[in-house]
Amino acid sequence: MRVHSMFRVSLCAAVLIGAVSLRAPAAPPPPDAPPVILIQNATVLTVTKGTIEHGSVLIKDGKIAEVGAGVKAPSGAQVIDGTGMFVTPGIIDCHSHIAVDGSVNEGSISVSSIANIAEVLDSDDISIYRDLAGGVTTANVLHGSANSIGGQTIVIKLRWGQPAAKLPFEGAMPGIKFALGENPKRSNFSIPGREKRYPASRMGVEETIRAAFTEARDYKNAWDAYNKKVAAGEKNLIPPRRDLRLDPLVEVLEGKRYVHSHCYREDEILMLLRVAKEFGFKVRTLQHVLEGYKVADEIAAAGTGASTFSDWWAYKVEAYDAIPYNAAIMTRRGVLVSINSDDAEEATHLNQEAAKTMHYGGLTHDEALKLVTINPAIQLGIDKRVGSIEVGKDADLVIYNHDPLSAYAVVQKTLIDGRVYFDRQKDIAARADLEKEKKALLEKEKKSSKKDDKKDADAKKPSDKPAEKKPDATKPEEKKKPEDMPMMPSADAATNMSSVTGGAR
Repeated sequence: MRVHSMFRVSLCAAVLIGAVSLRAPAAPPPPDAPPVILIQNATVLTVTKGTIEHGSVLIKDGKIAEVGAGVKAPSGAQVIDGTGMFVTPGIIDCHSHIAVDGSVNEGSISVSSIANIAEVLDSDDISIYRDLAGGVTTANVLHGSANSIGGQTIVIKLRWGQPAAKLPFEGAMPGIKFALGENPKRSNFSIPGREKRYPASRMGVEETIRAAFTEARDYKNAWDAYNKKVAAGEKNLIPPRRDLRLDPLVEVLEGKRYVHSHCYREDEILMLLRVAKEFGFKVRTLQHVLEGYKVADEIAAAGTGASTFSDWWAYKVEAYDAIPYNAAIMTRRGVLVSINSDDAEEATHLNQEAAKTMHYGGLTHDEALKLVTINPAIQLGIDKRVGSIEVGKDADLVIYNHDPLSAYAVVQKTLIDGRVYFDRQKDIAARADLEKEKKALLEKEKKSSKKDDKKDADAKKPSDKPAEKKPDATKPEEKKKPEDMPMMPSADAATNMSSVTGGAR
């Protein structure tokens, strides 16, 4: 889906406006939401409690207060007419890289657990608005896949117009990104003049992860022993040295941080599950997991989720055995499955990506819708607040003009915490003003360029002044007289100079 929308820009950036056709409204802080909103007379797809025809959803202070067919509008409530519309929970993208300022990879070392996506959130990223226009309300923002153990990850709500500090999903479990296969072993990547980084093989990736967790386990034991002695009242103890690289891995061992691992092949999937069992932690989700259908029973037995593509394959050698039936097969074998984007544009139509599983594998309508709502919510540990339309949950909702799994479905409104963050009608209405502003800015830029060109042309005109006479290069240079030669500084002068320079030599 393409979204034409507003974006304020200074005069110096006018050239960029001419080059880029898709923009979003400048993101002023959204207006305070009415304390009470009623969406009425719509088809409400609750995901977990069935479908309600001619249903209504009552929102109070950002939470779902009532759901049903006979809900009445309280006094003073803002009423949204949902006649002919479909209301669903907000879409949750379990693998996203939006809202990141700069590179998403800290590719210098293979264990970069010190890096943290939360520190580089960019609330002005245009992808936030575009994904809102596709019904996405929550995203798991991941570090890249250049590392066996990558950076720390964060779950955000797409609160367009809010500062970066307001994006994180309050209370969501933090995560960390792992990666297996071609990306972390970097078999097709090198920097001229620099030695290749370890590891360079799949077995090297495995041992890099095992070595890191061996260190983390010893580090944890050292801190546990220290804390035990402190609790027992011992004095004058020296604590273990703090290691920022191992702190997040200790959180994994303690169940306080989720592991999300990029992977493709069945052998590496099984490898990571074995390593996790060896060290006593769980892999929360296998990301991409394109050969998951081959080892679905093992994934299910480990209690690990799978977040996959709908039908991407053969874009590199290790993706050649991927099939579009992957999500359906894993679902049928008892794996908790979600469909993700890994791409800002793909996220704008995740509803349709989920719908493909009805064709490839025969999932039911409700099963397909769960792949982008309640299932990723469970994988991220936020299902008590989002992922379905139930009383008490956050009012993160999407209003479509058709069934969300239809190719004709277009988002009309997207709400987060009971606030409308995307409104298609307002977006359309603003396009004429945007085009007018864009033309005005381009015209100013053009005039400014003409003035600059004129200045340059004037500077190049021949001067009316007679040309200065150049010294005769053939004339020998006059020898300097002794009195013209530079003199050595006196002792006093040297002393003064020394005080100015701090005595440097």
